[in-house]
Amino acid sequence: MIMNDLAAPGLTVDKGLQALLDSVAQDPTGPLTVGVAGPAGHGKTALLAELERVHQRAGIAVRTAAPEPDEPVDPDTVVLVDDAHLLDDARIEALLRLVAGRRHRLVVAHRPWPRSAAFSELVDALRRDGQAVLLTPFTREQTAAYLAATPQLGRPADLVDFVHTQTAGVPRDVERLARGLAGADSRTGATVDPPRSVILEFAPDLDVQPTEVRRLLLAVAAGGALPVSMLGTLLGRDPAGVDELIATTRAAGLLGADGRLAPIVRRAVATLSPTTERTAVWRRLTELQLARGGAVLPLVRSLLAVGALGDCPPATLAAAADEALADEPAFAAELFAAATAAGGPPNARQALAAALAGDLDDALRLADRLLATAAPPDRSEAAVVAATALAHRGHVGRSVELFRWSGTASAAAFAIVGGLATGNLAATTESPAGDPAGEPPTLHASAARLMANGVRESVTGPPTAALSALVQAAALLEPDGRAALLPDSPAALAALTAVHCGELEIAERVLHRALGAGVGGPLMARRHRLLQAWILMVRGEIHAAGERLATVTLDGRQLESRDQLFAAAIRMGIGRRNSDLGALKRGWGQALEAVVRHPVDLFTVLPLGELAIAGARLGDLARLEPYLQQGRALLDRLGNPPLWSVPLHWCGLHAAILTGEPTVADEHVAALLAAAGHSRYAAVVAAAGESWVEVLRGVVDPIRVEATARGLHDTGLCWDGARLAGQAAIRTADRRAMTNLLECARALQGRPSGGPGAQTPTTGANTARVAGPTQHGLSDREYEVAELVLAGLTYREIGDRLFISAKTVEHHVARMRNRLNCANRTELLALLRTLVADRASDTAGQPWPQRASR
Repeated sequence: MIMNDLAAPGLTVDKGLQALLDSVAQDPTGPLTVGVAGPAGHGKTALLAELERVHQRAGIAVRTAAPEPDEPVDPDTVVLVDDAHLLDDARIEALLRLVAGRRHRLVVAHRPWPRSAAFSELVDALRRDGQAVLLTPFTREQTAAYLAATPQLGRPADLVDFVHTQTAGVPRDVERLARGLAGADSRTGATVDPPRSVILEFAPDLDVQPTEVRRLLLAVAAGGALPVSMLGTLLGRDPAGVDELIATTRAAGLLGADGRLAPIVRRAVATLSPTTERTAVWRRLTELQLARGGAVLPLVRSLLAVGALGDCPPATLAAAADEALADEPAFAAELFAAATAAGGPPNARQALAAALAGDLDDALRLADRLLATAAPPDRSEAAVVAATALAHRGHVGRSVELFRWSGTASAAAFAIVGGLATGNLAATTESPAGDPAGEPPTLHASAARLMANGVRESVTGPPTAALSALVQAAALLEPDGRAALLPDSPAALAALTAVHCGELEIAERVLHRALGAGVGGPLMARRHRLLQAWILMVRGEIHAAGERLATVTLDGRQLESRDQLFAAAIRMGIGRRNSDLGALKRGWGQALEAVVRHPVDLFTVLPLGELAIAGARLGDLARLEPYLQQGRALLDRLGNPPLWSVPLHWCGLHAAILTGEPTVADEHVAALLAAAGHSRYAAVVAAAGESWVEVLRGVVDPIRVEATARGLHDTGLCWDGARLAGQAAIRTADRRAMTNLLECARALQGRPSGGPGAQTPTTGANTARVAGPTQHGLSDREYEVAELVLAGLTYREIGDRLFISAKTVEHHVARMRNRLNCANRTELLALLRTLVADRASDTAGQPWPQRASR
């Protein structure tokens, strides 16, 4: 019996088989005793056909059937036997006699299973007296060689990878897929699924298999690790019987040596098996797996893929949803919903999954329903879900009530955090010790406790204690925090605290680790990315901040109110630092809407301060003033903790500068100086604020300004440090001081000092603006020339400074005059003075009157 193992355009062999073929071709009459073993579809028939052609070309007779027991065989005839494992004992004995006589040349091909005692003796004799050949799947290189022999396909790398991965290198399946792809004209190799015509070719292979083998194939196709004991229960076999079925399936070329199905075979099994048989096997598998406490998610995925999820019991669906919760909360929510639709009871875990996925509408709807109808345990969990969702939407007061009502230790800690966020100083005396029932000290509960302690310390204690507690809380959640539902993450609060302390590197690291660990799931991922963008913006890495901000909304979901507020503040901060008045005007309406949507709390004071500067820049600060008053009142209720109040005074100072209110600016400076002893960051911004108002009054101490600017840079306020130096440079009458301060500003921005081919970097640390033309039509080089022209330097002096010729400087000035449409040099200088001042300092007011005394 000859099976068509490989009908290929050409035989693809490895070095061992090629050596055998070469040996026979060189001496067709030489000794030849070979046993060829391999599963179905591995090329046994193709090899025998090639050997037959070699001998026929040499004029040697070939016999392709095993002899009868007493039938004589001509020693000059080559005997080629395929599928010897199917022979009866009598024919096997006849072949044994030919091997033992050592006068005949023969090649015997067979599968590794089944193996009777007589057949095992024949295999041993072939190995002992001749040569044993084992056919294995193609390597990737052999798959590529086979495809190269198919003219319609060629061998593009992605096509080779696709075919080899789909077939696991089984030659029969490589041939089928190659033929199907050639018919589909897939020469580009951009393939996602095998053609249906190829899948249908597996039908005869599956139809001839015994029922137990088909059930085994369906079980393996369902996915997941299946122990022998479980397969035995499913198939009604003892362990030895299961092993026999596995061996039979491997010998049929359908199951790999590793016990897995190649993707194309798995698709064929799932597609071509009768629906009732497939559903029965997979449903029974889920029941068995659930009973033994094993993973059911892979099995449920398989049921979902073929549209049979409705046949799955509710308990199985709920168990699969729990398994998916950490990594795929949205999918978990779907599975929980399917479990409820299948007759399972409403489950607070569905609301939890929806919240983790960021679908707060569904989470609130489900949680509110459970609060009214569910049993006490589910009501408590539903309260936590609702409280968390409300916290993300700015309803912190109601969130605190629900956290307290739920009665768990974690919820009590979150209630303290929420209470402090709304300015309730009494929350500092509350204790998150735990519930009366003795809730276990899990990682989640411990992290919540540390989180509450950290926020408490940020209000009443030193910043180092607050930062330490919050960083520790963030670290506790990293091992298993994907399914942790959080009103705010300890990583986010640690980053906010670090930003308020000037410890931006700590903030970056804690956010990076939280994102890598997936703490809080998709719900918190946006918050973490927004804070990363904020840090980049503060550093002056404007381009990188914009790119990071863009990643926050890639999934197309609308931002919740807290995230929307931060995103609006970042957009306005980027526009301000780019001196892009158009962007500020376009974004102002959205920014005000974000402020209105999210009530002021402790953790949104930072973006509120940034928006205050933008509002002052636009001359529309009055519309934001009521919310600033709320922020100041909240801080008053908390005793004006320096950690949170210093950044608001820093922003208030710059808003006052822009609105031309020196008295207000002096008040903010006084507040900064009063808090200077709280931390290094507070001391730096206090000194910077004092220096800033002095510069605006025309008092420029270049040494002090440079030291203060570098101090700002060292605490992470890189753009602000460069801005202070630039503002001082354009307000000093000392040319040397002006030059030194401009150099300082460039250095703090990460810009080159000048020279041939020097350009402003577009990426990297401390980059304040991109190279090339700006919104005013001037390049960065032209701005450099403008700064030095305004400083009173001659063209030759400017050329020496920038390492260009005086003639080139003259050309730059001429181009600026044309681009800015200035009628004469006086008009050009006036306009350049405005543009340079706006670019360097974002402030172009007249010097302020001198202060009386401090």
